Amino acid sequence: MILHGIRFTLKPEVTPHQLEEALQSLRDHGQIPPVTSFVVGRDYGGEYEWGATWAIEDLDRYWEYLIHPAHLHTDRIGLPLIDKMTSFDITDDPDPDIGAKIAALHQRRYDTIPDIAELVSDLGEYKGSAAPGPHGN
Repeated sequence: MILHGIRFTLKPEVTPHQLEEALQSLRDHGQIPPVTSFVVGRDYGGEYEWGATWAIEDLDRYWEYLIHPAHLHTDRIGLPLIDKMTSFDITDDPDPDIGAKIAALHQRRYDTIPDIAELVSDLGEYKGSAAPGPHGN
């Protein structure tokens, strides 16, 4: 099982309408076939305002999730609203190379969908697997 998560803080000029549209789009990820459960809401106990996690069974389904039109839509409407963000994955998979395999999926996504890579590159701060642009790990 892979739990994919994000934590983020919005730019100060984001309107309540823009925020709700982005949060609803994140909730819509729950309808993406590989997602078995999810939560979207306020982030407490850290430096971010909002967060979300989605449970996905394995790497093949994770790839399906990463390139699903609903996920890409959220990126395109939501990333321009974000000041800083972290993306992370938690897994119980015993494969010692699972982290590299997850990073490779993210890199493949950035390589094949350049507008998404550009949107992530334009964030004020970003931490995550295969971070593109100035955020590269």
